Amino acid sequence: MADGADDPSVHWVEPRLRAILPLDGFHLSHSLKKIIVSDRFRVTTDTAFADMVALCAAPADDRPTTWINPVIRASYDRLFQLGHAHSVECWLDGELAGGLYGVTLGRAFFGESMVSRARDASKVALAHLVARLRAGGWKLLDCQFITPHLASLGAIEIRQADYLARLYSVLAGGEGTALGAGAGTTGGGTGAAVPSPPFVAGDWGALDALGAAVAPDFGAERATGSPPGYVIAQLLTKTS
Repeated sequence: MADGADDPSVHWVEPRLRAILPLDGFHLSHSLKKIIVSDRFRVTTDTAFADMVALCAAPADDRPTTWINPVIRASYDRLFQLGHAHSVECWLDGELAGGLYGVTLGRAFFGESMVSRARDASKVALAHLVARLRAGGWKLLDCQFITPHLASLGAIEIRQADYLARLYSVLAGGEGTALGAGAGTTGGGTGAAVPSPPFVAGDWGALDALGAAVAPDFGAERATGSPPGYVIAQLLTKTS
């Protein structure tokens, strides 16, 4: 992170308490479900990554500056080019209205930033992300820091040692559900060795294939669009 958009330096931050959003615990309210099913927003993935990062970095009335500086923007653009970063974009009347971007490692997705320039845009983007991660076999969604907005959608806060235990479990091919495994010992406080790459990767495109299978008319939009809202809602309300 940077102290501001004009700060030339980058700082590494490791919170003592970490926010995650359990993929089976997304809070789909009745009102949000209606918005998703209505397809008010056109949702795409990886079609405007640089624009998405720029929108997250842009000042707003409630946020005059952000932690995203040119070094960070260039770094994430490179990660995107290498296939290690993704974006979810929400469009309204042809304009980018909000969304999010993040980085992938194995079956873990690390949300970096999300933004709304229209009411509910970031909520819709997060719902589409969770559905995509569930369809693609991801096991961990890292939200970094808890906020009331994220908490209302199902995010929880856990200790650093518990977070690392989950992360290492996911990278080692597990489910990432164990907590408190040897906290206070080696391996970043988890008592477990850090897994080595290559890691088992999640399938970012699995949701598109599912959308084409259950909604044949979606085929023409598959290259650029996320499946229809009713598909997303079904995925989010399905229990595993």
